[in-house]
Amino acid sequence: MMTRWAKFVSPEHVHHEYPRPQMVRKEWLTLNGLWDLSICPKEALRPEAFDRRILVPYPVESPLSGVMESVRETDSLWYRRTFQVPKKWDESHVLLNFGAVDWETSVYVNSKKVGDHLGGYDSFSLDITDALKENSSGKDRHELIVRVFDPTDRGYQPGGKQVLNQRRIWYTPTSGIWQTVWIEPVNVTHFSSFKCVPEVDSGTLSIYFPRSSSGNRVQILATIFDLGRKVSEATHDCSVEEQICTIVAKIPDAKLWSPDSPHLYDVKLVMISNGGVSDEVESYFGMRKISVGRGENGFNRILLNDKPLFQLGLLDQGFWPDGLYAAPTDEALRYDIEVTKRLGFNLIRKHVKVEPDRWYYWCDKLGMLVWQDMPSGDKIIDSDSLDIERSAESAKEFETELKAMIDCLYNHPCIVMWVAFNEGWGQWDTIRVAEWIKQYDPKRLVDSASGWFDRGAGDVNDVHIYPGPGSPKSDRDRALVLGEFGGLGLPIKGHVWQSEKNWGYRSFDDRDELTSAYIRLVEELGGLVQSSGLSAAVYTQTTDVEIEVNGLMTYDREVVKMNEELIAAANKKLVTT
Repeated sequence: MMTRWAKFVSPEHVHHEYPRPQMVRKEWLTLNGLWDLSICPKEALRPEAFDRRILVPYPVESPLSGVMESVRETDSLWYRRTFQVPKKWDESHVLLNFGAVDWETSVYVNSKKVGDHLGGYDSFSLDITDALKENSSGKDRHELIVRVFDPTDRGYQPGGKQVLNQRRIWYTPTSGIWQTVWIEPVNVTHFSSFKCVPEVDSGTLSIYFPRSSSGNRVQILATIFDLGRKVSEATHDCSVEEQICTIVAKIPDAKLWSPDSPHLYDVKLVMISNGGVSDEVESYFGMRKISVGRGENGFNRILLNDKPLFQLGLLDQGFWPDGLYAAPTDEALRYDIEVTKRLGFNLIRKHVKVEPDRWYYWCDKLGMLVWQDMPSGDKIIDSDSLDIERSAESAKEFETELKAMIDCLYNHPCIVMWVAFNEGWGQWDTIRVAEWIKQYDPKRLVDSASGWFDRGAGDVNDVHIYPGPGSPKSDRDRALVLGEFGGLGLPIKGHVWQSEKNWGYRSFDDRDELTSAYIRLVEELGGLVQSSGLSAAVYTQTTDVEIEVNGLMTYDREVVKMNEELIAAANKKLVTT
């Protein structure tokens, strides 16, 4: 099964957009395209020959990769390509950037190992300057080798819904490189990261920078623009003793970000060192505030910019029939969000998966709230008596990847809640984990466990009820949310993953019957908002995924299965209740 966007994919035209919209440098070079590939036993050394070709950044198991092979937990993947560095970069340091690689990665340039990485969802960068200089071939082409090991669900790492044995709600794995690879030139003193913290109450933006790795004393200038017009400017001299440098800029008459008005400010950041500009990047931010407070009738409500807003969303798995974890194109990424908004939803719960940066960019730009799940991993429990016991290795990796996810996505205004665990999927040390997230990011809400089992932690009390709807019992301190409901299934002939044995929580025979059933659920939700103080509800789901046919759209995104006009009207009525 292929989507309509697959025809636009070619080795010369594959995710060519700059992949990091919140930290943009003008000079860069994509390494997406055709690479050599070899699938070897896990412990094997670099292969003598690479016997396949793969289109990066599509996972090995996907049709768009051109490989479409299963990877065993005893296999490793070896990628190879050559590349040239523009002559004008000769005096620069060169960073090699990976959007995401699943899961254990080692990288070599010109036979020199330049770094390792653990984590299937977070971006990472390596300075390859020394390896470029050590090119012994005498040619201006450099060799890049990437070795990846991914045991999928046979390992302890967070992997979401990827399994080697696909069934019902468990899907085809993604192994290897699945997001953009690119290089860019920098000076020795440059921005490695920064954190934008909007303060709606004070009308300010605080920007936090880790001290330059070069150790040089630097000055940072931040200039803020509203639709091209400069509205604020601030500077800070960072001493070598400061571990974190901070700029605070006043945002006069701040325009707040919301789904109805997703206003974004642009910011230009300049680093000055030794009397000259050492780095310059462009970014953006949104002024928005998320909190829990008392609403009408004394219920706790989720507040956006201090006002109650019922959040009605879709559970979004982020799978594609042709690219699996990797959308075929940037336009495809945007399409799912546009349809979600067109149908009257204002929220997406990104389900046990992390997307490329550009997906969140489109949510920021189009005005879509996001609850971001931490990808699940380890054992699934079916009792609320005890959390699971994780090995020290498993626990460390979960916390490392949780922190990496928050760090990578922190600056996106669309994200209003972190979801630590889905149901009992690897739920462990729940109260401590929820408290750590809240301490690390106090500006967002925390859902300690979406669905069962609730430990009383976090900002929301979240239940799953199929088909529902329903609400948690009253909670003195937390808002009440319905993290999953619905799951109304309808297979559409000619648009299913397989012709038989399709699965849904509740099945229907035609479009009109499905539409009526959905509208009844939404009308019942309206009653729960008034009687129970329900603050949010998430319908399952955006699209069909493999044999699961609960989507509002078919897996290939060709058919919206309900009457668009009727469900959009029902949704918008509920959201404005």
